[in-house]
This record gives sequence, C-alpha cells and structure tokens, in this order.
Amino acid sequence: MKRRTFIKRSSAASVPVLLGGVNVAALNNPMFNMLNTDSDKVLVLIQLDGGNDGLNMLIPKDQYSNLVQVRENVIVPENSILDLTDTLGFHPVMSDLKNVFDDGKLNIIQSAGYPNQNRSHFRSTDIWTSGSAADEYLNTGWLGRYFESMYAGFPTGYPNAENPDPFAITVGSQVTQTCEGSGGNFSMALVDPDNLSALATPVNGTLPDSCYGDQVEFLIDSIVQTNAYNDVIQTANDNGTNLSTKYADDDNLSNKLKIVAKLIAGGLKTKVYVVNLGGFDTHALQVDGSDPAIGAHANLLSSLSKAICAFQDDLEQLGLDERVVGMVYSEFGRRIRSNDSLGTDHGTAAPMMLFGSCVNPAVLGDNPEISPDVDNQEGVPMQFDFRSVYGTVLMDWFDVEEQVVKDLLYDDFQHLPILETCDSVNAYDVLKEGELELRAYPNPFDQSTNIEFTVRSGWVKISLFDVIGSELKVLTNQKFNAGTHQIRMEGHDLPSGSYYYRIQTDYGQKTKRLVKMK
Repeated sequence: MKRRTFIKRSSAASVPVLLGGVNVAALNNPMFNMLNTDSDKVLVLIQLDGGNDGLNMLIPKDQYSNLVQVRENVIVPENSILDLTDTLGFHPVMSDLKNVFDDGKLNIIQSAGYPNQNRSHFRSTDIWTSGSAADEYLNTGWLGRYFESMYAGFPTGYPNAENPDPFAITVGSQVTQTCEGSGGNFSMALVDPDNLSALATPVNGTLPDSCYGDQVEFLIDSIVQTNAYNDVIQTANDNGTNLSTKYADDDNLSNKLKIVAKLIAGGLKTKVYVVNLGGFDTHALQVDGSDPAIGAHANLLSSLSKAICAFQDDLEQLGLDERVVGMVYSEFGRRIRSNDSLGTDHGTAAPMMLFGSCVNPAVLGDNPEISPDVDNQEGVPMQFDFRSVYGTVLMDWFDVEEQVVKDLLYDDFQHLPILETCDSVNAYDVLKEGELELRAYPNPFDQSTNIEFTVRSGWVKISLFDVIGSELKVLTNQKFNAGTHQIRMEGHDLPSGSYYYRIQTDYGQKTKRLVKMK
C-alpha cells in the first residue's frame, strides 16, 4: 500500500499525536510542510465560528428606524453607535477597531456570501474553507489547492533544505481545512510554542515489506518531520518578541495573535496563519436583557476589536506591518429579524474585513436595505461572493495570475479593490459615478417588472434571489455595450413577497430589494 493511500484509509488517521503542546493531527492531516517563495508576505485568517451577526457589528444607520421595528430587543441605542461613515457605524464596544479604521488600516466588505446559502454550520463552513459553490463538494481547501499548485507531491520530502518552515500554522488544537490538499493538510496545529519537545523515533532497523511496515514507516517519517518543525518553530519563538502593550492577557484571541506576531518577528517563513474565535451562534441571550449594548455578542466583538488593534500595533512597532494582511470572516450572518429569546437565528450574508497597512481603507458595497415587514426567514442578501475576496488576496498579495485564481476558485471571479498600498501587484479601476446603476420599475410589481441597468462595456450577470439567498433565476448573463439597457422580468410564477435582484460585472455589483404584490 502506498503511503498516501494509507493516510486516507488508516483508522489511525484521525488520532492526533500531542507533541509538547503541538497537536499533530497526523496521518490524515500531515501538517508538515514548507513554502519556498521569494515573497515574504503573510496572510492571517480570523474565523468567527458560529455565524456572526453583521447587523449588530456594522450597523447601517440609514436603516436604523426600520431595524428598530424588526430587532428592537437586540439593537444598540442609536446614540451609542461609533460612526465610521455618514451611514455606517460600529457596535459601541469596538472603539479599538474603529481606531484602526480611522488610521487607514481597515477594509470592510459589505454582505459577503455565496449564491444558494446553506444555513448549516457544518456545510457552510465546508463551503467557506473549500472555496466551493453551494452544490459543489470538494475535499480540498482553497489555500490547500493554492499550495498544491506549486508543490505537487506534498507531503513527501518535506521539510527540506529549500523549504525548512511550515507552509501554514493553525494556532489551536486542530488544523484548518482551509489548507487541506489532496495528499495531506498544509497546515500544522500549534498550541504553545513555549512548550515544545522532541519525540523519540519509535523504531530502528529494517521494516517489513508489508502494510504494517508502511504504516510504521509513515509514523517514523511524521515524527522526524515533527521534530524538524519543532526545531524551526523553537528557534523563531526564541528569537521573536512582542512590543505592543495592548494585548489583553486574559483574552484567547489576543494570545493567539500574540503568538503569530512573535513567530513572524522571530523569522519563521510560514505564509498563512489561522486563528479561530468561537461563540457566535447567538440564538439566545445575544444581548443582556437590561441593555442591548452588552452581553455575549458584545463580549465577542470587544475581544475581536481589541485583539486586532493590539496585533496591528505590535506589527507596526516590530516593523512588520507591510508584510502582513489579516482577513476576518464567518460562515454566515444572522437573520434580519431577531427572535423572542434575545437572539438571532442563522441567516445569509455578513461583512468581511481585511486589516493591515496594505489594505484599501474603505467600505466596499452598499448598506443592506431593511424593510419593516421582513419575513422571519429573511437574511441580509449577498452583494459580494466571498470567493472574489479570496481570489483578490491571491492575486494582489501572493501574485497569482487571474486565470489560475479562476481555476482554483470559480469562473465568475471578480477582482475587488481591497488591497491598495505596499506595492500591490494588481491595479484596479475605480468605479465612477453613473458607471453601474440598477433599478426596477414598477416596484412593487404585479405580474412583471422592468429592470434597467447602466454599465460599462463588458460582461453582465443579473440574478433573482429569494430572501434566504437561493438563486431563483438568471435573468441575463452576457456581454453588453456601454450604456443603459433594460430587460423585462416575468413574475407570473413567483409567489407574492420580497425578493432581491443582483447585478455583477467585472468591476462592480449591486443588490436591491424587489417586492411582488399579493
């Protein structure tokens, strides 16, 4: 049996080996890999597990009066919102992250998601980590495929002289599926770099030519790799330091990001770090009954805000800030209407954020339209496909060609203006006033409506979605000349109620609400 076949089939594959704090999810998740590249850029992923309530984190102030009507028991007081723009503000506990925004180090992407949203934690997390469509089932992660496109044959032969450091590190007890390749996981799980110890090789001499011998050989190789990685991590940890005094000692996310900053400062060549912050599945007691500005979700947002601010401060004091970009995401948002348990249920789209000295300091996209009569199932509609965020990071941060990005992710990839400074490798067009307009009339409509749009010359896709994010119809998907165009949408087959229509081009997108009368 080949070693790779053994990795996939062995019942021992799911048993982790704990190495002085390093959880080696060995056998089916070999985490021992290195990246050979001339680039010294680093990507840090912060995954908010459970489904973040984006409407409680980034509050559309121009929709506040309607929000009060549909989530009165969870919405923060209007006068406590921290203004980011004239129409958008942070939850009041996020003053630290507001400072990062004001300093030009934060990019906000409104309403990120994917067509046909799946509201299962497990399936939606699979979609986000694999970078797949909702009806596509992949056993590799989006970064795993990126690594594998350059390092076919992994994990055999790693580490080596040219690649002495792990490709990716998950700070925690389990490796991220984001870095899963076809032959193993490109990520190593690290619990505590101050508590590393070498493992003794379990056997010496000639191994039998059998399945048992192959298994023991693979175990030996894994231990040798682990010890080698322990050595380089130990060296980086010994050489590294933290300079920021803003880290909260009792905060889990701050401690994880503190480890990341120290290892980067210590010279570790790892390209991707992944950290998690759990607890966002806020069906009940999302807020304190006596004060919606405090409670479980506020505590999580405060942790996120303070940790990112401290990490960014540390990178700047260490002189590393132009090497690192961070990305924040969750598997879905929450519904627009709150429930009777002082909470919110599984929804659709939610904001993403990128932070660092090399981001475009802006808010990308429009505030969602909130109706006072939203359906109980209705979530925030998608504006941006999350895969376009991933692909833009690959292009502009890791210098991956656009066609390769499309091959790794999806053909409808849209390059987004989220990275701007620090010699970003791909320029982008600035969307000018009047170059992308969208409206429907009549709206509300009875049997049919006209959709009018103004675009540049190029590809245009317009789709109709229901309130839970399912793509019902593709109304057009073709090239148009520059100018204003109109298509007619027949709605005889649609039940009365609310819908969303979305236009996507190579350079921008918009999502708007549409209502069919009873």
